[in-house]
Amino acid sequence: MKKFLSFVFLVSLIVSCALMKDKNLLTGDVEAIEYGKDGYTAKIKTAKKEIYLATISRVNLVDSQDYKVFKIGEKVTLKGEFWKSDTEKHIKVTDIVLR
Repeated sequence: MKKFLSFVFLVSLIVSCALMKDKNLLTGDVEAIEYGKDGYTAKIKTAKKEIYLATISRVNLVDSQDYKVFKIGEKVTLKGEFWKSDTEKHIKVTDIVLR
């Protein structure tokens, strides 16, 4: 019985990790760019018409060599930490997912 419960726990852990794989991803089109001190903020519009402000900086990226300045109209996929203010949705980008 102990082996069975261990097996069930292991399978549920694997499934939950697989489901969370895409949880921190954002895909959309760049609508605007505002340059700052250490990088820039890109306004991203998703397929569901949601607007996110993506803070992109070499300092926040896991691999700073992945840093890229996007162009308006470009489709992007970003990974990072999401947060909300009263009126806006934000993501602090930690990884630029290349297609």
